[in-house]
Amino acid sequence: MHTFQPIPVAMLDMNPFTKIGKEWALLTAGNKQESNTMTISWGGVGVLWGKNVVYVFVRDSRYTKELIDAGDFFSLTFVSDQYRDALNYCGSHSGRNEDKIANAGLTVDYRHGIPYIDEGNLVLVCEKMSATRITDDSFLDSEIADKWYKDGDMHTMYVGQIIDVLAR
Repeated sequence: MHTFQPIPVAMLDMNPFTKIGKEWALLTAGNKQESNTMTISWGGVGVLWGKNVVYVFVRDSRYTKELIDAGDFFSLTFVSDQYRDALNYCGSHSGRNEDKIANAGLTVDYRHGIPYIDEGNLVLVCEKMSATRITDDSFLDSEIADKWYKDGDMHTMYVGQIIDVLAR
């Protein structure tokens, strides 16, 4: 296992448009008995309700959604470009039917019982604050639903307070 150092959230220096939108991240949820990860490229970082937060979007069909819904915590792990194949794998396979994390060549570690991907270089450990399911009538622009939700597999937006930042 790698050695991570906790850093204050105020020292977090990253461009979320690049980190999340272009380089992607691994969203991990569960516990020591059962955990799963998935690749995300939609989300953000900011301040909401007076807290430092992340917000992420998870489709109804994703196995990781079941684990986020069942628990109070999740993590976002950012990995270097050498793990691009693992990111692709975790974005295209389900952990419902296989040990996706191991099959992607990744390992899980835990911070206060909250799972994260050990191969990362930056981890945001989050406590779930809200979950809002996006519905067809949420959109002011109908083209969004037509483009992204033709099959009805909607997203839930999760907002999580960043309770720990780990860097190596």
